[in-house]
Formats: sequence, C-alpha cells, structure tokens
Amino acid sequence: MEKKAIFAGSFDPFTAGHEHIVRRALCLFDRIIIGVGYNIKKKGFLTTENRVRLIRDVFRGEPRVSAEAYEGLTADFCRRRGVKILLRGLRSVDDFESDRTIDAVNKRLDPEIETFYLFTDPHLGAISSAVVKELYVHGADTARFLPRGIDLKEYL
Repeated sequence: MEKKAIFAGSFDPFTAGHEHIVRRALCLFDRIIIGVGYNIKKKGFLTTENRVRLIRDVFRGEPRVSAEAYEGLTADFCRRRGVKILLRGLRSVDDFESDRTIDAVNKRLDPEIETFYLFTDPHLGAISSAVVKELYVHGADTARFLPRGIDLKEYL
C-alpha cells in the first residue's frame, strides 16, 4: 500500500524551509501532495496559481511530489484525496502550540487523520513566508531563504 501524506499550508511563498521538510519526508512517504490552501487570515502575496507553479518548479523531476490548490477545510481535502497523514514542519514552540490546536480540530473532523511532525533544521528555523515577504518588499535579497533557483519576480 502506498504511503501518502499531505503537506498543507498557504505557502505564500514556499520557502527553503518548506522544501527541506518535504525532501526529508520523502524517505518516509511514497508520495507527498503539497496542498496550497486559502487562509482567510492572510492577505495574499502571490496568487494561488503562482504558489502552485512555484512549488511545481521546485519539485520538477521529482514524480513523488505534487502540488495542487484547494479550498475549504484541510480535513476535507485529505478525505477527497484518500490521505490520512498530514505532514507539518515545526520551527518553534509557537508553531507547536498553533499546530496542536489545528491537529485537535482535524481529529474532531476526521478521527483517522494523523499529523506527522518534523522539526525544522536549526539553520532554517528563522525562515518563514512572512519574513521572506517583508525582505522582498524592502528590496532585500531573498535568495538564501527560497529554494535554489527561485526568483520571486517570476511569480508576482
């Protein structure tokens, strides 16, 4: 049986930290679906279509990773894709507290969903989509915070 996981988030933009979590998880899962969701709390920087395109560009040549947009609840997206494992990356205690709440809600919506956490490597722990956006808006070089070869100008 194929072991599949969904790595869900807004990924606005997808960072080097996100990429590192997915690449590390490939030794644990046969297939990873990166679900680009719409978050009502966050104002969009990149369009959903461009976030999906960026992720597909990062994983071009890796057939076990796919990216697709979804609307609605992550638990419903998991159910539609027949996936019972959510993959999450943890940078800090703050991430853990937030994700623990999300996990509890997902369990109430679908008791079969399990959340699998990977700790972010320390050298990537300060990277977040919010930091990348802030740096970009102020004209700073974002290359070391993004997957290799990604230029945000191509996705804006």
